[in-house]
Amino acid sequence: MWFFIGPKVVFGEDALDYLEQVKGSKALIVTDRVIADLGIVDRVREKLKTAGIECEVFDEVEPDPSDTTVFKILDMLNDYEPDWIVGLGGGSSMDAAKAAWVLWENPEKRLEDINAFTPVRVNQRARLITITTTSGTGSEVTWAAVVTDTREHRKMILMAKEIVPFAAIVDPKLTLSMPPRLTAVTGLDALTHVVESYINSWKNDFSDAFAMRAIQFIFEYLPRAYRDGRDMEARTKMANAATMAGLAFGNASVGIAHGVAHSVGAVFGLPHGLVCGVALPYVIEYNIPTSAKHLAELAELIGIREKDEWRAAKALAERTRNLLREIEIPMCLRDLGIGEKDFRENFERLVRLTIQDASSTLNPRTFTREDIEKIYECIYYGREVDF
Repeated sequence: MWFFIGPKVVFGEDALDYLEQVKGSKALIVTDRVIADLGIVDRVREKLKTAGIECEVFDEVEPDPSDTTVFKILDMLNDYEPDWIVGLGGGSSMDAAKAAWVLWENPEKRLEDINAFTPVRVNQRARLITITTTSGTGSEVTWAAVVTDTREHRKMILMAKEIVPFAAIVDPKLTLSMPPRLTAVTGLDALTHVVESYINSWKNDFSDAFAMRAIQFIFEYLPRAYRDGRDMEARTKMANAATMAGLAFGNASVGIAHGVAHSVGAVFGLPHGLVCGVALPYVIEYNIPTSAKHLAELAELIGIREKDEWRAAKALAERTRNLLREIEIPMCLRDLGIGEKDFRENFERLVRLTIQDASSTLNPRTFTREDIEKIYECIYYGREVDF
């Protein structure tokens, strides 16, 4: 027995108007300074004002939100006591909103207590609406959040099926302000969600359906959105693809590419989607021995015609590298600016964090420590994974 979990999804141009229908009295908007400075917070406040809802704003969420930030939001929730929480922005703002919401609803719990096997209470004090302004994380529709533990300098994966938002708003107009680089790295995050959800150990027919359509959209429309940020068709398709990818991995899981991205992000502070994209071709190659059939199916969806499944899977890895080149993303960790000395000094920690990361556990190919070490060598230097 399995469950498909997702929120109400309001999508398309002017989907933000949905806020005018919301019933309540007070809302706390959780976001970051960039979104506030772009005027998007003001647009959200205006929609909620039309619905008769007053607002307070927390706009201090940083990239890869810390537990300290979550606790600040929790303090604000205790003081303001809203009946709606609005996570507005990229994955960082939405994840911070989710984490603070769960702690507010469950004051007896700690962040590290939030896991897929222990039920939590939600919707007793407030309901959550997520509004995405990027096309990548899928956090608007998932029941997971990533928060940085500031004591141990690692990323915590918080999961509980109850924390899925009440509604997710996917309005492509809100993504028009993304610069090309952000368009590229968030799109690669979505692509990694697609590929890893389609091959991991919890894959299922329902998650597959979303992944299969999303990969077609990403390969077709990400280069267009990168080249012309005002291309509304490309922005719409990428917004939808990212949310579909979120529904895919949110109801399956991911794999080693995410384990690598979480670990490299924690150690070197590099953007999550960027590292996901760089790692993905190597992880595809690593998983061919166990997942050639499924990787070949994805390859066929984007026009790769190879009768041999192994060759098709290899071609998918190469097509992914070509996409990285097209949107001007480096091909290895060394080219992301990580010096060899820093890489070597942190090598053991990177390997350990990747092995311990919850994302890695459902990778389809069972790995050893030596495997992870070899994968890192390949990703750092840009060598083909051939073991």
